[in-house]
Amino acid sequence: MYSRALLCLVMTGVCAPAVADTVWMKNGDRLSGKIKVFDGGKLVLQTEYGGSIALDWKKVKTLESDQELLVKQDAYTGEKAKSLQAGEDGQVILANGEAPKAVELASIQQIMKPKPLVEDMLWKGNIDLALDYKRAETDSDDYDVDFKTTARHGRWRHNAEGEYNRETKNDTTTTNNWSAEYALDRFITEQWFWQGRLNYKRDHIEDLTRQRTVGTGPGYQFWDDELGAFSLGSLLNRTDYEYSDGGKDNFYSLGVKWDYNRYLIGKSVELFTNGEVGKPLGGVADYSLDAEVGLRYKVTEWASLNLKAEKDIISGTSDSDLDKTRYTVGFGVAW
Repeated sequence: MYSRALLCLVMTGVCAPAVADTVWMKNGDRLSGKIKVFDGGKLVLQTEYGGSIALDWKKVKTLESDQELLVKQDAYTGEKAKSLQAGEDGQVILANGEAPKAVELASIQQIMKPKPLVEDMLWKGNIDLALDYKRAETDSDDYDVDFKTTARHGRWRHNAEGEYNRETKNDTTTTNNWSAEYALDRFITEQWFWQGRLNYKRDHIEDLTRQRTVGTGPGYQFWDDELGAFSLGSLLNRTDYEYSDGGKDNFYSLGVKWDYNRYLIGKSVELFTNGEVGKPLGGVADYSLDAEVGLRYKVTEWASLNLKAEKDIISGTSDSDLDKTRYTVGFGVAW
């Protein structure tokens, strides 16, 4: 009898669910789940009953969590708490082994899981792949691979992206190009930043075979949170063109960059667009446009299907114009 009772007690302890984080709302609701992140005025709570839920921070009364979390009261420094305890209305208590500290919710800028070494590092990105094989009267193979990633730490943000496109028809290559870009942002305030950018494009088919661009200029981050981001930047660029016949052009230009993404339908669908439009200061070209717009549908937490349209225009060059439109459907991974 004693052994059976002990066995039941052990099984009950093993099967008991882990203690969930709890959020109390000002309207009296009480939500349980796991706190993922708080940023941009939205607290993301992962629940078993509704997936990821974005809660308006202004509607939160208090909260508690048994996780170790980094709580930042400004954009650049934070305090690591062993756990969070419920406080009075509009407050939360940071418990970290010393005397508990009550903090006003309105003063908190971010809450996140601390990372090793660089505690406030936020890293996100995606890799998209599109393949098309056709075997008929005209055989064609089409490949499109691109990636984009962003890492934010304190006042610094690193941006990297690249793309590779190749298409063949009846063993004849009709498209073969790749591009890579790196940009470094230094935030002056929470929204204003200064960017330095390096971009390189290589095309093995078109008359315009190489493009190199170095640019710098100010930008503004309208928002960047769990539900999306939107930023605009203006750049003074130095660009070099090389053509297949050996000709070269170089010039300065003014450019405007945009980067927008927004999650819809419970973060299952992402709408995104990014690109740059430029106007040369000399007479080398009339204008240039490099842009993409698309949708991603989340199949799992990390896998997605994507649909994209890309436009690449260089008008008025001394050698030849470039005007390409490309549509792709594929799959990818995100983090």
